Amino acid sequence: MSGAPPAGRELDQLAINTIRTLSIDAIQRASSGHPGTPMAMAPVVHELWQRFLRFDPDDPIWPNRDRFVLSAGHASMLLYSVLHLARVKAVDPDYETLGELSVKLEDIEHFRQLDSKAAGHPEYRWTSGVETTTGPLGQGVSTSVGMAIASKWLAARFNRPGFELFDFDVYVLAGDGDMMEGVSYEAASIAGHLRLDNLCWIYDNNRITIDGDTALTFTEDVAAGFMAHGWNVTRVGDANDLDMLDRAFETFKHCDDRPTLIVVDSHIGYGAPGVQDTAAAHGEPLGEEQVREAKRSYGWPEDALFQIPDEVVEHFAAGVGARGRSAHERWEELHRRYAREHPELADEIELMQRRDLPEDWDRDIPAFPADDKGMATRVASGKALNAVAANVPWLVGGSADLTGSTSTGLSEEAGTFTASNRAGRYLHYGVREHGMSSVTNGLSLSKLRPFAATYLIFSDYAREPIRLSALMEIPAIWIFTHDSIGLGQDGPTHQPVEQLASLRAMPGLVTIRPCDANEAAVAWHVLMRLEHSPVALVLTRQPVPTLDRDRYAPAAGLERGAYVLADPDDGDPELILIGTGSEVQLCVAAYERLTADGEKVRVVSMPSWELFDQQPAAYRDEVLPPSVTARVAVEQASTLGWERFVGPRGATIGMHTFGASAPLKDLQGRFGFTPEAIVATCREQLQAHATR
Repeated sequence: MSGAPPAGRELDQLAINTIRTLSIDAIQRASSGHPGTPMAMAPVVHELWQRFLRFDPDDPIWPNRDRFVLSAGHASMLLYSVLHLARVKAVDPDYETLGELSVKLEDIEHFRQLDSKAAGHPEYRWTSGVETTTGPLGQGVSTSVGMAIASKWLAARFNRPGFELFDFDVYVLAGDGDMMEGVSYEAASIAGHLRLDNLCWIYDNNRITIDGDTALTFTEDVAAGFMAHGWNVTRVGDANDLDMLDRAFETFKHCDDRPTLIVVDSHIGYGAPGVQDTAAAHGEPLGEEQVREAKRSYGWPEDALFQIPDEVVEHFAAGVGARGRSAHERWEELHRRYAREHPELADEIELMQRRDLPEDWDRDIPAFPADDKGMATRVASGKALNAVAANVPWLVGGSADLTGSTSTGLSEEAGTFTASNRAGRYLHYGVREHGMSSVTNGLSLSKLRPFAATYLIFSDYAREPIRLSALMEIPAIWIFTHDSIGLGQDGPTHQPVEQLASLRAMPGLVTIRPCDANEAAVAWHVLMRLEHSPVALVLTRQPVPTLDRDRYAPAAGLERGAYVLADPDDGDPELILIGTGSEVQLCVAAYERLTADGEKVRVVSMPSWELFDQQPAAYRDEVLPPSVTARVAVEQASTLGWERFVGPRGATIGMHTFGASAPLKDLQGRFGFTPEAIVATCREQLQAHATR
């Protein structure tokens, strides 16, 4: 057994009841929260942390720690209670421990209140010891698969004979809601296929959801389903049976060929008669009378609030604290010897942990000559991706069964990650956009630099993990191709219209839509340097001209989000023409015609609203002078949001309906994406603004 239990279980039970009562008191005071699962699953989490989890409370981010993910994020007080009792330390953004507790008692006393580290659901980057933000059901279990893949990949990349630097396990506590979400099964299927024997999901089989008994909607045989996915499945018939829980965790530790699901039978409000199937079952505080009743059942003083016996803190210090500190110290000594014998690999580990990059990592990113025929920006991006991958060994990723279509295939040397090749850097996810994206977050949280690719229209399937990457401020790379109605005859089901506006609406996400091959290459220079921002890189399927950068401004202007691509030959502009992506070529064609007719027109390439918004006001006004109110924006997508840049008197040529199934030229003619249509709109703007 990983950690022998004490001769008697009295101290264990006292610790378990402390977890329960802290959770009850915090939720009751907040008048908000879910007490049932913390009450029922406290024994499970206690046994895991005290006997098995390899985790150092004094340094909760050491690289080879085991991960514990609370996928049932509504039970957040269960995690906060353990973080407090185990005296887990806080870590700042510079990865230096602060010495103070991650979750203080006052945070618990102010559960779900402004600025408390005990937020309603666990939030990564806000509370040390939280391995990933959870709350949307299914995301925690799915993200954990990425963490388990990362552990295997790190071991294959860095471990050497006598130096087992990486072998961490990943544990997840999930509930019925997690099991109902489809993304969980996408991820479980991936994990079973890859035979991730370092992954353990603990399923709280309490048979209750907000609407009532799970029999209303959920009668499948979960255990049989996971066995069909290739998992090892074991069962604990009573969540209070500590010895049986220990045996189940031992079963996981000894299973070396597949992931493990532990089905734990429980009842909401375990240990508190009369609580189950009432308030605790429906995500509400117990109420004063049931709080007292629950505490009586635990042998707890009924009127005591936030009581923590000293011996419980000592108990955790002697359990997870001592075991974790010892494991961490052994690892640090191993790492010191490793650094002497394998200095280059040790340097890689250090760079990864700080989300830094090797020197000259971007030296091989190509530049492309002017070419009227040009290439699809997906193709240019693929070339840049491989150039970066050659110099950043921990750049890994894959696509949802669209390797060729998204131009994201890596070199043969990079290899494919499989059950038999843990060093491979390309992941074949199959048609599982949602699962792929959650796994990508898990890879990023493990300090790899991951990318995930699919068509822009299918970003809708991946939206929740993308949103979580922005919320967590992790630098996941989301590659989306087939970016407009320009993909043609596949029709409106595949033609994205509202997706760009949706991505741009997401706080913290940087969306980049390059106009040609060179902007696509520069985008990789930019996005790889972002340490705390995910990026949506939006690319064309069809070829677009590679602009002559001797005539037009350098593509390096992409770094500032928007830049002046072309200006009048003399004098100030009287009209500004703004484009993104493939529509910039149309703007350039319109510019040439208008300029030939003597009009004074500026063309602005605006590949990224977010990067442009980050620039000083003086630069933004330089690119878009407030005095020039005649403006036209062109984008083959929803016009929502473009009024910010064209102003109340400007015009936007965009999509107001879904697309249609037809060749590209026919679609452009139908929807007004031609140089002729743009010229006509520009003339209308010039005339309207000249008469005011």
